[in-house]
Amino acid sequence: MVSARIASIHESTTLKISATAKKLTASGLDIIDMGVGEPDFDTPKHIVEAGCNSIRMGETHYAPTGGIPELRQAIAEKLSRENLIHSAAEDVIVTPGAKMAVFAAIQALLQEGEECILIGPSWVSYEPSVAFAGGSVVWGEVNADFMPRNIAEKISPKTRMIIINSPSNPTGAVFERPVLEEIRDLAVDHDLFVISDEIYEKIIYDHEHISIGSLPGMAERTVTINGFSKAYAMTGWRLGYLTGPKETMKWVIRLLSHSVSQATTFVQRAGVVALQGPEDDVDMMVAEFRARRDLLVAGLKSLGIPCSVPGGAFYVFPDVSGFGGGDLFTERLLKEALIAATPGSAFGPGGKDYVRLSYATSQNRIRQALDRIEKLIICD
Repeated sequence: MVSARIASIHESTTLKISATAKKLTASGLDIIDMGVGEPDFDTPKHIVEAGCNSIRMGETHYAPTGGIPELRQAIAEKLSRENLIHSAAEDVIVTPGAKMAVFAAIQALLQEGEECILIGPSWVSYEPSVAFAGGSVVWGEVNADFMPRNIAEKISPKTRMIIINSPSNPTGAVFERPVLEEIRDLAVDHDLFVISDEIYEKIIYDHEHISIGSLPGMAERTVTINGFSKAYAMTGWRLGYLTGPKETMKWVIRLLSHSVSQATTFVQRAGVVALQGPEDDVDMMVAEFRARRDLLVAGLKSLGIPCSVPGGAFYVFPDVSGFGGGDLFTERLLKEALIAATPGSAFGPGGKDYVRLSYATSQNRIRQALDRIEKLIICD
């Protein structure tokens, strides 16, 4: 038997699709994997070397649960410099991946029976984390550009927090200052917490990234979450972090001490170098992502598939309602076109007419995918 709480948690759709794509590729099929949520670039060499040097120096033992002091200080300085969030190093907590930071923050803040507003479509792991804490999700609405709308109507006496993710997975939407100020006003007026997942902050095009925790009145009610996976192509290293009110961070430390203990010691050394080293590799990666985005969006539009231009991350979220909806179209993509993608329904009820396509693959593979999609549509 398994506990009812665990039984209520659904498998991650994105990880399931990625595993399926890998299995089909291993069987000899030419699968174009556009379901994956990780950069297809190697971790920059100077970061890799820092991790290797740490191992050679024997840094393979336990570290403090909150992270090594050097990394906590480097993160605090980065937050102050780039995000205008002035947290002390002791209020920064390092985690084995940003996903663990999200999970820990939700468990620390949410009481049994309370509500969390998700601005949908939204990343697949927020809702299960809320459910595990004994809370429930209320879905906020978005407009045609995937900007929040009518959030005030979703607030009830049970509302405890709002989760935002900008740039967004799966839509690539970037929340501009007026949007964040509106959420700030709601949080202050209703005494709510905000969890701000900013994992894609450096993968952004023609927009300014603004941390809601830097806005007046938000320092004491915002948990800011980030990590190294996307910006530095370090998905397999599992390194994230969060910062927020001292009282909240105290309970996050307590949770981590009884679960994951700490992020890997030598990986943290690599994180210090990532933050303090050159950003040339990041700039190169973002420039390539931009070129891929433009290629994919233009190609989809030429096929008659409506698709907004994402302001960040490395996903497009086209409307495939004219082709049977997201679930059917995704199934056909895999079976008939050998393209792995993620149905929009995985990201909440507002995504059922959409499909998420990752452009974390080469421009050549994107062109091949567009050719296959065109043939699929022509066959209808």
